[in-house]
Amino acid sequence: MSRSLKSMTGFAQAIAESNGCAIRLRLRSVNHRFLDLQVRLPEGFEALEPAIRQRVRERLRRGHVDVVLQCELAGPAAVRLNAELAAAYLQAAEDLRRRFQLTSEPALGEVLRLPGVISAAGLSASEVLESLATPVLTCLDEALTRLDEMRAAEGRILAEEMHRRLEQIATCVARIEPLAAELRPAYAQRLTERVHELLAGVPLDPARVVQETALLAERSDIAEELARLRSHLRQFEHLLEQADDVGKKLDFLLQEMQRETNTLLAKTPGIEPSGLAITELALEIKSQIEKLREQVQNIE
Repeated sequence: MSRSLKSMTGFAQAIAESNGCAIRLRLRSVNHRFLDLQVRLPEGFEALEPAIRQRVRERLRRGHVDVVLQCELAGPAAVRLNAELAAAYLQAAEDLRRRFQLTSEPALGEVLRLPGVISAAGLSASEVLESLATPVLTCLDEALTRLDEMRAAEGRILAEEMHRRLEQIATCVARIEPLAAELRPAYAQRLTERVHELLAGVPLDPARVVQETALLAERSDIAEELARLRSHLRQFEHLLEQADDVGKKLDFLLQEMQRETNTLLAKTPGIEPSGLAITELALEIKSQIEKLREQVQNIE
């Protein structure tokens, strides 16, 4: 069983405390055709975004990934109040209240949450960012490792389910092969009878009739489609055991398998019991392929 197949779905977080700040970094990923990063950072941490994006790209190849960083002051000893800035905010609020004749006033908690009103004691904004950069990136690495473990676990579950569906398809193909062998002579006989019915009384070369009906029967042979389906199944199994980054390749293989199954259905006449049985099995193959495609959409 594959140990490296990875899902694109996962969640992880890491927490730390450094320089009076509590750090919490969360990662959430879902399926996407490419790597789509959404990074949300607190006010003043924008300078860390390039480094965060680079580290995520080094670990993940596909998926929509949300990165959310929260940093909160850990205690009163770590707090510095910028009273002048708070006064400026309050004055601006008062000016707006008078200008628009508003009755509400800003609550103290709302003022304290405004950017720059409270900061780490004894440190400027740039010093705070510099002191927290390493702990934040360490949290990111830890969260990425946990996310990778979760995506790998999800990938193992998906691989097991896909192996089961591949076995069902292989069973259907194996059941179709003897039915196809039965169908070809019966189909040729039916064609011959139909030709004689349509051309009753018209002189025909019997050898030519046999030749033409044999040619039509040959065109209805599904041996090649069955052979290609078996080949695609082997390739699919092989890819499931590969390192990673196989989602797009698996999806392409499933498209090819769907095409072969459609051709098989188109070439199978539903006039004999064998033909009806082949049609039923081919429809089951199509159903399993569709379920596989749903699962493959979530593979990295």
